[in-house]
Amino acid sequence: MESIRELYRIGTGPSSSHTMGPRKAAENFYRQYPQAASYRVVLYGSLAATGKGHLTDFTIREAFQPKTVDIVWDHTTLMPLHPNALRLQALDPAGNITAEQVIYSVGGGEIKEENTFHQVRPSVYPHTSMAEILEYTHTQRITLWEYVAQYEGPEIWNHLNTVWQTMQDTMARGLEKNGVLPGSLNLERKAQRYLHSAEHSPQYLRRMNNLFAYALACAEENASGGQVVTAPTCGSCGVVPAVCRMIKEIYQFEDTTLVHALATAGLFGNLAKANASISGAEVGCQGEIGVACAMAAAAACQLEGGDNRRIAYAAEMGLEHHLGLTCDPVDGLVQIPCIERNALAASRALDCATYALMSDGEHRISYDDVLATMMQTGLDMNKDYRETSRGGLARFFKLKLLKLKKKTFPHRRKKK
Repeated sequence: MESIRELYRIGTGPSSSHTMGPRKAAENFYRQYPQAASYRVVLYGSLAATGKGHLTDFTIREAFQPKTVDIVWDHTTLMPLHPNALRLQALDPAGNITAEQVIYSVGGGEIKEENTFHQVRPSVYPHTSMAEILEYTHTQRITLWEYVAQYEGPEIWNHLNTVWQTMQDTMARGLEKNGVLPGSLNLERKAQRYLHSAEHSPQYLRRMNNLFAYALACAEENASGGQVVTAPTCGSCGVVPAVCRMIKEIYQFEDTTLVHALATAGLFGNLAKANASISGAEVGCQGEIGVACAMAAAAACQLEGGDNRRIAYAAEMGLEHHLGLTCDPVDGLVQIPCIERNALAASRALDCATYALMSDGEHRISYDDVLATMMQTGLDMNKDYRETSRGGLARFFKLKLLKLKKKTFPHRRKKK
């Protein structure tokens, strides 16, 4: 597994795979071939299907400024290594190709070149499964966050402190704003409203409304192109911060304690990234919201006093009960159902942590089992349910609009 620095990335929304990844690819290509007269970028697969709603073309054009770039949307070609693929070309004044690269945006803001896609990067951790990690930490009598520190080194805390501060800043900005999110859906921001509702609610509902408000704040900031932390992706960026802030407020924890919980959460996200996938275009939303719920459940269980096995149990449940979740963003925007899913996954993460704390930590299905199941489920899933906006909610929402349009504006008879 790589460092959890590669999991927790700071960038702008609305999508780590469709915005952060392509922007990074474009910036790298521009630096390599700055003398080109112009550029062409061909988008394939999920990038072509939902790139407009995810601002892929906008962020690529920004990366190439002040040069001209032609965006080509290839909706038919399926590239062999990953659904999120883009071909970058440098052009001379006559339009001839002088340089070319194929890049894959594999989720969480990470990109891979075609020629080195299967190249194994140096591993930070010697263990490759949660079973091995639990056995090692039991033998060494250390916690999961201490395990992270042992292999990442003390400098990991600087990164995680920055991550936690950025998460808090994102929530603060999201809670201050109201109005309508950009895009065709004219979706209203709700975080501020939920926060105000919490002030007049009974104690239990107050906590739930606060939790929803924090998750919505992050997800709405992401949808508007604001700065967020991938946890593990932009589309699922609200789950972990909301849960951590809620527990911090209840127990009055110091930030150091929260940062330790982020280390543990990152370990579970890292295993998902290494042994399965966090890409909605590859495995559906189970790899985004499902993994985010697992990470948040692990963090919550640790913060509330759970030992390593109970923490692993909480994470396993968080992912297990999101198995099969499709990625079907309406109109290609990271808004419906994405924003609500952040809030509800945060609530489920707390439930999983509580359930695990009440147990003895033993469970028949391991986190490793669920990761393998998630990956196979994603591979078996119809491609229309993997971030293409051609199936599920996206399809039926479009059909509803078409019926409404026909009812409101019936066809007039043509004049003879």
